[in-house]
Amino acid sequence: MYPPKLITTPVIWELGRKYPVVTNVRQASVTDEIGIVCLEISGQGPDLKAAIQWLEKQGIKVEPVEISVIES
Repeated sequence: MYPPKLITTPVIWELGRKYPVVTNVRQASVTDEIGIVCLEISGQGPDLKAAIQWLEKQGIKVEPVEISVIES
């Protein structure tokens, strides 16, 4: 979940530039007040951990999802 101050910031693009991870937007809902994105991130364990920590430092709430959004 994105806070309002980051709605217009290209956070997913920045994430891919900063860390060797592959991102795939599975679902998204964005308004002027909040952004909710279901983002698949793949890569090596340490890179994933660092990428998630960076997202959290930006003020983004990260919650792991174990189910496939497309398959469900």
